[in-house]
Amino acid sequence: MSARILVAEDDEKQARLIRIYLEREGNAVQTVHDGRSAIDRARTTRPDLIVLDVMMPQVDGLDVCRILRTESQVPILLLTARATEEDMLLGLDLGADDYMAKPYSPRELTARVRALLRRSRATMGEPTLIRAGALEIDTARFEVRLAGEVIALTGKEFAILALLAGEPGRAFTRAQIIDQVFGFEQEVLERTVDAHVMNLRRKLEQRGPGAPRMVETVYGRGYRLADPAR
Repeated sequence: MSARILVAEDDEKQARLIRIYLEREGNAVQTVHDGRSAIDRARTTRPDLIVLDVMMPQVDGLDVCRILRTESQVPILLLTARATEEDMLLGLDLGADDYMAKPYSPRELTARVRALLRRSRATMGEPTLIRAGALEIDTARFEVRLAGEVIALTGKEFAILALLAGEPGRAFTRAQIIDQVFGFEQEVLERTVDAHVMNLRRKLEQRGPGAPRMVETVYGRGYRLADPAR
């Protein structure tokens, strides 16, 4: 199934190469070469996925990611020449769904894009309402509410929370979370899962120091959603 993909890359040669590979997959691809154009084009065309370079003029990719994530849950694949773990975690913290370091294989990039699109469509294709105490997860609307308040989450945060909330009280290992949320198409570090959980906790538990912890660490095992029935 084809998708509408926005490629934001300041290197026009690289942007053209990415476009060629993605169009071979049957996708409709648009390219822009600066951060301001990326924001404007994403708002007007509402793509199904964004391939976003970090180092861009006018507005850098990290700021583009941060701005768009407040407005949309569109999957975002970050590209960067800065390949440190801190850079990766910063990108995930700002709402990116995946991360590739330069230089990269165009074939691997297209595989990552396919994986992100499959997971996005699978989530949207199975509308359910998951309830766990005051927490409601609406997979049809891609919306999370806590005590009636909408909580904005990234795609990965949403998928992890939906997995844990499906069986409150069950401890999922990091490996199980990687298998069910990230899939087998790429290597994902357990530290990446920890970073997403840390961000998820911050958003769910930002109601003061006395607020109960919803996503619990099970030492030696992984993570679980606190069982509201306990």
